[in-house]
Amino acid sequence: MDIAHEPENTTCGCGSPLSRISQDVSERLDYVPGVFRVERHIRGVWACKCCAHLRQEPMPAQIIDAGIPTARLLAQVLIAKYDDHLPLYRQGEIYERAGVQISSSTLADWVGACGAALAPIAQALKAQLLQAQVLHADESPITILARKGEKTRGYIWAYATGAHETVDAVVYQIKEGRSGVHARDFLQFEPPRRCIDQQVDDPPSSKRWSGHLVVDDYGGYKALFVPDASAPKEAGLDGSIIEVGCWAHVRRKFFELHVAAKSSLAEVALAHIGALYGVERAIHDEGLDVKLATVRRQQESKPRLLALHAWLLAQRERVTDGTGTARAMDYCLKRWSALVRYADDGRLPMDNNRIENQIRPWAVGRKNWLFSGSLAAGARAADIMSLIQTAKMNGIEPLAYLTDVLTRLPTHPNSRIEELLPTRWRPQDVPGS
Repeated sequence: MDIAHEPENTTCGCGSPLSRISQDVSERLDYVPGVFRVERHIRGVWACKCCAHLRQEPMPAQIIDAGIPTARLLAQVLIAKYDDHLPLYRQGEIYERAGVQISSSTLADWVGACGAALAPIAQALKAQLLQAQVLHADESPITILARKGEKTRGYIWAYATGAHETVDAVVYQIKEGRSGVHARDFLQFEPPRRCIDQQVDDPPSSKRWSGHLVVDDYGGYKALFVPDASAPKEAGLDGSIIEVGCWAHVRRKFFELHVAAKSSLAEVALAHIGALYGVERAIHDEGLDVKLATVRRQQESKPRLLALHAWLLAQRERVTDGTGTARAMDYCLKRWSALVRYADDGRLPMDNNRIENQIRPWAVGRKNWLFSGSLAAGARAADIMSLIQTAKMNGIEPLAYLTDVLTRLPTHPNSRIEELLPTRWRPQDVPGS
């Protein structure tokens, strides 16, 4: 927007007219709060004078049948709630300042309808994620509102593809507990396809995921893993999922010990671990591919790991049982085989930070939401968050993605649902943009 600033009088003091010979331009940044507009869909009625035949174009299909929100408004509500972490009542206050009153209950109905419509895409994303050979997994608590207004603890379970997989994706689930059965159910069974209007639980099938799973030391995952990673793979659970440990958790143990007690042993351990991370930084900075990264790790990381292991064993004999130093050393030594596995495979990460970064939006969100309204509402939130975060992992602006998908979804064939995945999405012209 241009704002002109010109003198009211263009006559010089000497009486001669002034001529405009140049201009100075300065720019200021302005902000216009959310602006609502009304789309008027005008459908002409056409009649044949000869046979009295009438013709009229139908209304375009939409997510909420006969509802007032456009796909863009629905996408905005979802992004505000699940990406900007604004509870619905706060959104209602913001919209009211813009001159439109929308109740929290109405907004909740819109979110629920969108969650149900987007569920098939989230299921297809899960099936795509389970094709990866390296996955990260982690879990984090969330409060769920149970019946009669009581609050109970649930858990967000998050699964992300490895950094070297062909697809960047993350899938969330909200479950009522932290039992390892939830990870088993997710990883062992590929979800079936479902129609858009079908709301059923996923029945188990015989297909089970296999590969490397990067996790912390939570015991719920232990039943999934190969007792002996050198054993040959066999069909089924035994021999199909291999544990990869997380050095970030090991480092955290020694770091906390060093901060609390200024432990010299912890300082030495941190120096060893820092050298291992130094190798990883060099691999990243040099842009080495998987094959060259494997060679670099075998040349530089494996000798350092052997030295660290020997030092830990020697020092552990001198440390009293039950002390903080002993616990930190035991934590590392008991998980040694899983921790060193990355050194022989350039596809494997050194830590689980990739999935922890994908759980961080939930940590921010739950400070604002306070709780999930129900387990079903949590499942819808997990689906929507999966699509938003996966879009961001793939460099896609999530508002543009959801606007386009919610526009196309009502008439999109279920057999081509993969076209709407954030990992494969290609934008189409959005009406009214």
